[in-house]
Amino acid sequence: MSKINRHKLAKQLEVEKQLFIDRHPKSKALFKKAKSSLFDGVPMPWMVEWPYPFPVFVKEASGASITDVDGIQYVDFCLGDTGAMTGHSPQASMDALISQARKGLTFMCPTEDAIWVGEELGRRFGLPYWQLAMTATDANRFSIRLARHITGRKKILVYNYCYHGTVDEAQIVLIDGKPQTRKGNIGSPIDPIETSKVIEFNDIKALEAALAPGDVACVLAEPAMTNIGIIHPDPGYHQALREITKKTGTLLILDETHTISAGVGGYTREHSLSPDILTIGKPIASGFPAAAYGFSQEVAQLIGERVGHKESSASDETGIGGTLSANGLAVATIKATLQDVLNDAAYDHSIPLAVKFNEGVQGVIDEYNLPWTVIQLGCRTEYWFCEKPVRNGSEALAAVDNDLDHYMHLAAMNHNILMTPFHNMALISPDTSQEDVDRHTAVFRECVGEIVD
Repeated sequence: MSKINRHKLAKQLEVEKQLFIDRHPKSKALFKKAKSSLFDGVPMPWMVEWPYPFPVFVKEASGASITDVDGIQYVDFCLGDTGAMTGHSPQASMDALISQARKGLTFMCPTEDAIWVGEELGRRFGLPYWQLAMTATDANRFSIRLARHITGRKKILVYNYCYHGTVDEAQIVLIDGKPQTRKGNIGSPIDPIETSKVIEFNDIKALEAALAPGDVACVLAEPAMTNIGIIHPDPGYHQALREITKKTGTLLILDETHTISAGVGGYTREHSLSPDILTIGKPIASGFPAAAYGFSQEVAQLIGERVGHKESSASDETGIGGTLSANGLAVATIKATLQDVLNDAAYDHSIPLAVKFNEGVQGVIDEYNLPWTVIQLGCRTEYWFCEKPVRNGSEALAAVDNDLDHYMHLAAMNHNILMTPFHNMALISPDTSQEDVDRHTAVFRECVGEIVD
């Protein structure tokens, strides 16, 4: 079995850092200039959390490629961390966006397109009633509020090292088996320990114990965890999750924002799941800000009885709404994306290419006899620096190797390949080609060869 030579790794990481600096003089200059008006030199804080000396400034993107201000074009496997899973600026979505923009952006009134969108979301995910929002974070927040109100319960349950946007209640983790506020969670209005319970994914006994007191309004979960890395549910876990939530009167909210990579109806449709509420955002409007949340007939009836139809979704005074939510521009773009871009043909192209991506990475792992593994979720794929797939958030955190992560990302970047930051995940878009996948395999082999004995 090959071993990573830590001396080689440290040396090569410094080489890659200097090469990155040398290749990106314009991005470096813009970053310096931006610091005079943008905090940390970027418009959003996570833009400086890439494993590079400074962020790359983008000039343009199209399909499965992105070009920076220094004129370097990259094969893009990041794709806006799922926001551009459709590929950048797909023609049908852009045509709809431009057409609607000429007719008006936002009205505080519905458009006919909204009916098509609601019907299509129902067809894909199996839930009859839908509402639209600006982001998946909003969709999750609104769903939690509804769950609390109609159940009369205050707590929610999430999984260790989950991610559901900036939802306050989800900023909770297990440290040595004890719930704690997640590191880096700033200014929380209420300590999430007061609002939330947290357990490990795939632990049925912990799930039963957490829901047994009957004080949890909802379980908020990705059907397969993605943000700490791809973690698949154990066989039978979802059946147990649904049975236990029903037995305890707990609503089940499935967040498909990332797991829409599994297919046109996400993990829910692929595995015949039956959530009470489903949330989704990011790619449904080809990267334009838009999200949705749908609920079952039973939940709709409870909302009608315990909230009232007029107040349930239409007024910001309930904490559910937003003047720009469901604006005409977003709705038109969602319709075009679901109809012409994020459709069966797209997945028929992207999922087999993800298989090829996996096979290429696994071939290099086998060639060097490394104790690594590679995992796939539809058109999403990821390699890990551990021998076996992890089963929960704690195992995923323990498998993180920051030096290796930084090196592999930076070396790929210097070979004109953009991977998703924070872990080694790639998305395959309808515009990604076999040549793009083969290029990644070649670069992955070269990068690994530089640091092994």
